[in-house]
Amino acid sequence: MNTASKAAKTIEAVYGPPPQHWVGDGFPVRGYFSHIPKGMRRLSPFLLMDYAQPYEFAPTDNLRRGVGPHPHRGFETVTIAFQGSVAHFDSAGNGDVIHPGDVQWMTAGSGILHREYHAPEFARKGGMFQMAQIWVNLPAKDKMTEPGYQAITAGQMGVVDLPKGRVRVIAGEYRGVKGPANTFSPINMFDFDLQPGGEAEFDFPASWNTGLLVMSGAVTVNGKAVKQDELVVFGQEGESIKVEASTESRLLLLNGEPIDEPVANYGPFVMNTPAEIETAIRDFQAGKFGHLDE
Repeated sequence: MNTASKAAKTIEAVYGPPPQHWVGDGFPVRGYFSHIPKGMRRLSPFLLMDYAQPYEFAPTDNLRRGVGPHPHRGFETVTIAFQGSVAHFDSAGNGDVIHPGDVQWMTAGSGILHREYHAPEFARKGGMFQMAQIWVNLPAKDKMTEPGYQAITAGQMGVVDLPKGRVRVIAGEYRGVKGPANTFSPINMFDFDLQPGGEAEFDFPASWNTGLLVMSGAVTVNGKAVKQDELVVFGQEGESIKVEASTESRLLLLNGEPIDEPVANYGPFVMNTPAEIETAIRDFQAGKFGHLDE
C-alpha cells in the first residue's frame, strides 16, 4: 500500500488505560471509550471497547464463570479471543466456543438474549485470559433487523504477511485481502503484530473514525511514541497511518465510516430516540427477546 502521496492522519489524542472493572465474575476489563469526550459518538460506528488485558485464572469447577443471560437491541457485539476460550449461547439458538484467534460477531438487531461464560475446558484447567469486545452500532434502517451470528475461526481470517509482521483482517480490506465478517456499514477491523523494526502502513478516508490500541510492546504512530495499553484516537484530517515497532508489539485497529444519526442508549440498548429505548425495555420485559436458560 503506497501512502507516500497521502497526508499523515492527524492524532487527536493518546489515552492511557482507564480503571479496570469486572463484567460478571469472568471478565476483568478496561472500558477504553469511557474517558474519551463524546465517547461512543466520537468513534462512531464503534460504541464501546472493553479490553481484558492478560489475566491468569485459577482452575475451578464453576462452569458459569462469566455473564449470565442478558439482553441487547440495536447494535452488534464483536468478541475477539487472544488467550482463553469463551462459550456463547443466545435466544436465537446459536451456540459456539471461541478459542484463541477466533471472533464471534453477534447481531442483536431487533432483540436477543445471550450468555457468555468461560468455556468448560478452560474453566477447569485455568490459564491466561485475554479478549476484547467491541460494540458496533447499526444504522437506523437496520436496528430492527433479525438477530444473527457469525462464528469466525482463526483459519478464516484474511492474513497479510509483512516483512516483519502480520495483519489479520477481521472485517474490511487490507492490501486486497478481505476479512470474513459481514458488516452493515463500512468497517475495517485489523489485529496485527510487528517484530522489532517492523512497519505497517494503512490508508483510510480522512472523514472515517479510527482508533488504535497498543495491546503489547512500544510503537511510533505517525511519528508519535505510543506505549503498551494506550489508545490512539485519530482526527479527521489526513489519510495515512504508519506504525513502526521498537519492540515486539501487538495492536488492534478500528476504522469505520461514521453513522451520522442520533444515538439514544440505555445499558444494553442502543437506538435513535428515547421513545425507542422505552419500547425496547417494554419488549424485553414482555419476553419478546426470546428465552435463554442460565
